[in-house]
Amino acid sequence: MNFFSRYKKIFFIIGFLILVALIGYFIWFLFFRAPSQLPSETVPPGTGGGLPIAGSGGAIPGTPTGTGLLPGATEGAGPNEPSPVAVGGVTETAALTDSPVSSPTLSKGGAVQYYNRNDGRFYRIDQDGDIVMMADKVFYNVKDVVWAPTKDKAIIEYPDGKKILYNFEAKQQVSLPAHWEDFSFSPTSGQIVSKSLGLDPGNRWLVIANDDGSQARAIENIGTNDKTVYPDWSPNQQIIATYTKGLDFNRQEIYFVGQNGENFKSTIIEGRGLQSQWSTAGDRLLYSVYSTDTNLNPKLWIVDASGDTIGQNRRSIDLNTWADKCTFASNTEVYCAVPENLEKGAGLFPELADKTKDDLYRINLETGIKELIAVPDGAYNISQILVPAANDVLYFTDKKTGQLYTVKLR
Repeated sequence: MNFFSRYKKIFFIIGFLILVALIGYFIWFLFFRAPSQLPSETVPPGTGGGLPIAGSGGAIPGTPTGTGLLPGATEGAGPNEPSPVAVGGVTETAALTDSPVSSPTLSKGGAVQYYNRNDGRFYRIDQDGDIVMMADKVFYNVKDVVWAPTKDKAIIEYPDGKKILYNFEAKQQVSLPAHWEDFSFSPTSGQIVSKSLGLDPGNRWLVIANDDGSQARAIENIGTNDKTVYPDWSPNQQIIATYTKGLDFNRQEIYFVGQNGENFKSTIIEGRGLQSQWSTAGDRLLYSVYSTDTNLNPKLWIVDASGDTIGQNRRSIDLNTWADKCTFASNTEVYCAVPENLEKGAGLFPELADKTKDDLYRINLETGIKELIAVPDGAYNISQILVPAANDVLYFTDKKTGQLYTVKLR
């Protein structure tokens, strides 16, 4: 007993070492022991029962030895890769600016000009793709820009209500009355139409003036209806504004205002939330409205809007988008950005569509044919479209980044 007590620690140490040795043996036996070799089977040459070894240069019996591409396919171009030109599928989309822009427009020569929101300057992208300043002057925190048809001057509005007319060719500016709002230039760019909003509803007018604000004259008293009056000078110079009157929840009557008291016909539109733009000849009006028939989502329509033909040939284009996401490339051809999906009520609450992805469509107003021409290769929420007369490229701005992008049409 005294012997065991004296050497107890030694026995424990020896037992522990034996246990460790046994555990080590079992680990080696299970995981590291070399497998026993079975007698090899002789396989006649050329009759192997397995696939060729990678890199051996062999081929699987019975399989083609070509490139694996379909006739006419280009090696390295997968089926899901974007097309360089708009042909109806996913299309390469290139950024033209690395900063957010506002109020892009096309110059008379087809170049893009815009306001850079980061540095407060106006730029033009020339035919070589170079970005050129339009003026040395900095315009801080511009809220809105209305370009003249000649594109050499614009009305610039600031958040504090200040408005100026700036001529980029002459490098001159003129202040306009702060209570004038919603400007539109005449087709010759020499005059403007706007709403003159006095504090007293009895002193609120639709007015015409020279582009510098001189020789202003009142056309129509608009009273408390200023929210439904839309100054918009037609390209054929007949109409200077429209205004709407609600008939019921799903219908409005639209009236056309001339500058000389003309008694133009009115027409009925099937919905609310009117957005519109003139065709290049000024004989038709493209517009969007929403109604309960469209789940309160915007829908495009076209209608004749000149002289005695006002209200004729009205028809739905059957695309759910807003008119300000469209542009006329000619008097018969329209390009539009169309959301892939719209939540119910997006016409009434446009912010519901702020995160949608838009596709690009072309509409032929003569034949009624509309076609998907491009799915931009990114999740772009398109806010404005421009197509030059050459019809070879399409420019657009993305609402999320504010940047300017381009898609080749041919």
